[in-house]
Amino acid sequence: MNNLKNIDNHNVVLFSLDEPRYALHLSAVEKVVHAVEITPLPKAPKIIMGILNFHGDIIPVVDIRKLFHLTSHEITLEDQFIIARTSNRPVVLVVDSVDGVYELGQGQVIDAGNVFPYADYISGVAKIETDIVLINDLDKFLSVNEERILDEALSGEIE
Repeated sequence: MNNLKNIDNHNVVLFSLDEPRYALHLSAVEKVVHAVEITPLPKAPKIIMGILNFHGDIIPVVDIRKLFHLTSHEITLEDQFIIARTSNRPVVLVVDSVDGVYELGQGQVIDAGNVFPYADYISGVAKIETDIVLINDLDKFLSVNEERILDEALSGEIE
C-alpha cells in the first residue's frame, strides 16, 4: 500500500468496482469484511440490495453499482463489504476490492462540484499514482425519500 503524505492530510479508503477506483473518507468507514449472504428487504428503495446482520445490528446493503450506473453482478466470495456510517445510519457497500488507506494532501483533491456538478454523491477527485479516484460523499448516497422508505422497510422487518 502506498501512502501519499502532505500537510493537511485527508485519509481515504480506496476501493474498486470493475476498473474505476473510488474512495470514501476514512472517518466514515468502520470495518472491511469478506462478503456474506444478504437477506432481501421487501419494500426497500431500489438502491438497497437487502440487509445484513452484523454482530446483532441490522444494516442495509447499498447497491453502489446501481448508483454509479455500472453493470451489476452476483456477489462472490472474493467481493468485500465496507461497513460505513452515514450521519443517519450504518450501511454496507459491496465492492470488488479494498485497495488500502491513502493520505491525500489538501492540494491533491479537486472539488467535485467544479468537475462533476451532476453527481451529487461525489465530493472530490484526486489523482493517486496513475489513477483518477472519485471521492464519495456517503451521506448523499440515499435521497431523503429513499431514507424515509428505508426507515419504513426496516421498521416493518424488525417488528
